[in-house]
Amino acid sequence: MVATTKKALYTAFGYNISSELPFPELPELKMVVGKADITVSKANLSLIWSKLSTASRYFVVKENLVLFQVPDVAIFLIKNGNEILVDSIEGTHEDQLRLYILGTCMGAVLLQRRILPLHGSAIAIDGKAYAIVGDSGAGKSTLASAFLKRGYHLLSDDIIPVTLSVDNIPMATPAYPQQKLWLESLQQFGIESSGFRPIIERETKFAVPVSVQFTNEPTPLAGVFELIKTDSDEISIMPIQNMERFYTLYCHTYRNFIVTIAGLMEWHFNMSAKMMQHLEIFQLRRPTTRFSAHELVDLVLSKISKGVTNT
Repeated sequence: MVATTKKALYTAFGYNISSELPFPELPELKMVVGKADITVSKANLSLIWSKLSTASRYFVVKENLVLFQVPDVAIFLIKNGNEILVDSIEGTHEDQLRLYILGTCMGAVLLQRRILPLHGSAIAIDGKAYAIVGDSGAGKSTLASAFLKRGYHLLSDDIIPVTLSVDNIPMATPAYPQQKLWLESLQQFGIESSGFRPIIERETKFAVPVSVQFTNEPTPLAGVFELIKTDSDEISIMPIQNMERFYTLYCHTYRNFIVTIAGLMEWHFNMSAKMMQHLEIFQLRRPTTRFSAHELVDLVLSKISKGVTNT
């Protein structure tokens, strides 16, 4: 008799996720109601990897299929927007697998479902969502944490799922109640790191639960702030206008290379055009020479209070 692997049901990114792997960072659903939207399962993917991949490629992308390999970790397969398969190398820590499942795999799932995944953090302020996007290391999570210190609530950290309402209002869907913060950011906020779990391969970056200050409901997206590091000692904010707005949204779409290869550029352009009818996009510049998160919060709140962003 073959033993069956026990599955648990979680909620994240607006979906119910049934998984053979544990996800302690996700809210678990004790009562099973209806069918899971997304399944995460273990599988042997060596045959399909050898069939579809080439020696120089780590990713295989088709319209409804994304296959990728992380050397010495696992092979991952995402298909049809509802299934994630994992073939891990023996001895791989589950923390590593979760990092890729909740990151690249979920980004691919959202794109397959025609949901735009922005790469950044989203904060709820007075019933509206504001996205903080930027390159890795720009300080998105740190700035979001500074907003939490002011009493505001988190919708997402790392991936922000954006959909359109029936009236084409962009809506930010909550991901799950956790932030990832560097040790130096924790120290700036006076938070002791010993109580948090380090993220695998990034020993000085920690998983920080934020369940008390987490918004569970989709929230209208009213603005996008692109965070940029500069050599200047001053902070500044300026609007991004015209066609540059399309480039900004594409540049900060999570795993945007999938958009191009999977033939989703027309969809992405149309989605972006509809989003921009209801929000404005700004570039927020911060110095690399000093900690400026609290000043940036004041600057953003000032912009919002003056009604610069549309609804």
